[in-house]
Amino acid sequence: MRVVGLPRAFYYIARHSPPDLSVQATLRLRLLSCWQALRRQGLTSIEASWELGLPRATLYRWQKRLQAQGLKGLEEESRRPKRLRRPTWSPQLAQAVLELRERHPRWGKDTLVVLLRRQGWQVSTSMVGRILVKLRARGQVRGAPLLDPWHPRPPFRRPYAIRKPRGWLIQAPGDLVQVDTADIRPLPGVAYKHFTARDVVSRWDVLEVYSRATAHTATAFLDALVSRLPFPIKAIQVDGGSEFMAQFERACQEKGIRLFVLPPHSPKLNGHVERAHRTHREEFYQVVDLPDSLEELRERLRAWERTYNGYRPHQALGGRTPLEYLSQCHPELALNLSHMY
Repeated sequence: MRVVGLPRAFYYIARHSPPDLSVQATLRLRLLSCWQALRRQGLTSIEASWELGLPRATLYRWQKRLQAQGLKGLEEESRRPKRLRRPTWSPQLAQAVLELRERHPRWGKDTLVVLLRRQGWQVSTSMVGRILVKLRARGQVRGAPLLDPWHPRPPFRRPYAIRKPRGWLIQAPGDLVQVDTADIRPLPGVAYKHFTARDVVSRWDVLEVYSRATAHTATAFLDALVSRLPFPIKAIQVDGGSEFMAQFERACQEKGIRLFVLPPHSPKLNGHVERAHRTHREEFYQVVDLPDSLEELRERLRAWERTYNGYRPHQALGGRTPLEYLSQCHPELALNLSHMY
């Protein structure tokens, strides 16, 4: 490894650079002094330029400018071309472009060039673009004011329902109850709306069926849910259906129940109640001879609800029923369960 020492003059210049030089000119001066010092020590110009990591032609150019102009020659020169392109269009063409642009302020060069050619002008699209740039720089052409009457409809903001917060803890029964609806068609041409509510912790279900899914029927289901759950409800999670708005939302607010609404197209976030729909469809609706009367269907569905909560074992609860789970894991709810089963 070669260690090359530099003369004292280089270090003096490095420490005492002229105060009126820019940083770039000072650096060039130091590199030139180092290059000349390396050559005085016996290195060729090529070897000295290799040591500095600079092209030899650049160093020679700096040296020539330093000898001819002094220290000012090391300053960065303007890169502006010596010969600039002059406009080749006539004032009459520029005036024609200006008149068309004032008449149609949102039309660009591709549209204006067609109209100019129809008027007899032999002009290219790029020339029209350069004319517009020149007119804009002079302040003769300004952008059209954006007075758009087609404002998009503002997003609908629900007065009470919100997205479920990330920090919402689900530890005890009633912390979160998922509610959803499903279509039931017991006979051709007959359609009902099935409501399911499932507590996420205890898997306790409340079932009901109505002729339609409206805010009024959803509010009636909320009353049934509050009366048939053996524990208080802290929060309910629903999708963005219209039946869970208006009257239903006000009823939740009056009862002090938090209402969480799902983002669009995300039924997986209501996975507990979606799975409950499948269970009730496969184990009740598909195996029971459904009656013609809605009232009789409600009675049978209510009997199935008692069977599901108090007799059917649940794998997620270790083979226990929701009733057994509440009795064993939450004995404080035993008093509420005694009058229900």
